[in-house]
Amino acid sequence: MPDPTLSDAIREAYATAPTGEVIYHTLELWHDSFSDPLRLVLDNADLSARIEAAAARDGGDMVTFTAYAFDVVPPDQSAQALPQCTIEIDNTSRDILVQLDAAIYDTGPVTIIYRQYLSGDLSSGPENDPPMELVVTKVTATPLRIRTTAGFDNLLDRRFPALDYSLEVFPGLLP
Repeated sequence: MPDPTLSDAIREAYATAPTGEVIYHTLELWHDSFSDPLRLVLDNADLSARIEAAAARDGGDMVTFTAYAFDVVPPDQSAQALPQCTIEIDNTSRDILVQLDAAIYDTGPVTIIYRQYLSGDLSSGPENDPPMELVVTKVTATPLRIRTTAGFDNLLDRRFPALDYSLEVFPGLLP
């Protein structure tokens, strides 16, 4: 089944593989302890592109994605388990390792946002809107490679309704 978040332009690029068009795959890693988001592009040169207006950080701005070698194994489409994907970033710099070390001591989640861009239209935003947002569940890091397992929020384990019924918020509960 086709991905409904992809634009018609990138669907056409995937189907026809035009010679003059490059599809850029980008990642944004974020944690509350990071000073700035880590933005990476799968290429040998940095990329300046606009992120979607609804983004939590720098929404609608032109941002720079740093060139890195990484691999994304997309989530399985299975009814038996929660979808998870594996992301490997090669030749990691000391800056990335320092930021990930800081995230270890904070309980907040590390999120990864995956965006796709076409080389002919970097100023109008990503071709997958909304971008795929994942939460990191496991990280292993060496000086040469970071390997993460990430997945979507587990909606089955969320409370429903997600409200806390207290007297302060709902005074009508008092008999």
